[in-house]
Amino acid sequence: MLWNWDYVEELMPILMKAIPATLLATVCGFALAAIVGMVFAMAIRSRSAIVRRTTKGIVDFIRKTPLLVQLFFLFYSLPMLTPFGMTAFVTGVIGLGLHYATYLSEVYRSSIDALPKGQWEAATALNLSKTKTWFSIVIPQAIPPIIPIMGNYLIVIFKETPTLSAITFIELLLRAKNEVSKSYHVFEPYTIVGIIFIVISLLMSFGISRLERRYLQRPSA
Repeated sequence: MLWNWDYVEELMPILMKAIPATLLATVCGFALAAIVGMVFAMAIRSRSAIVRRTTKGIVDFIRKTPLLVQLFFLFYSLPMLTPFGMTAFVTGVIGLGLHYATYLSEVYRSSIDALPKGQWEAATALNLSKTKTWFSIVIPQAIPPIIPIMGNYLIVIFKETPTLSAITFIELLLRAKNEVSKSYHVFEPYTIVGIIFIVISLLMSFGISRLERRYLQRPSA
């Protein structure tokens, strides 16, 4: 038979051990992307032309460069140019975070631009500082409408974690590859990894939908 249940029973505990590391890289990468993305969005709206152009240049450069190339540079090339080295996990989180921060910055920008101008005018009339305007008025109103989009990027980042195997980070795919190299059984490991990714992605999607409904129902409560 093509499918060996005895081998699957032996394989499952090994693959399950890689799930926490995969999820941790996903969550940390998404958190970094969410924070840096907002910084990019705020910098692009800066009154300083230098800040605006520099930020746009950085965002465009990162978006137009493949994630895999960025990971290779951070993990292999950067330690040769600087005295600082990073573990595969830290490199993966930074790579995922910076890469998807550029996409989230556009999501933030569109939501911020959609806010009524009266909100900015009211903040000016109340003589609020820029910091208080952003964190007390703008961001609390800009985030809820884009929760579904941010959730989609969380799932995308999760599905991108196999890329980290290229820099020796042991996530699900690399764990499966290691088992294939030992047993020469290809069908079971990769099939199970695919199923795990589908199941976790569906669970994430369900959680995001619940969160979205919660925020949509809040105004009518």
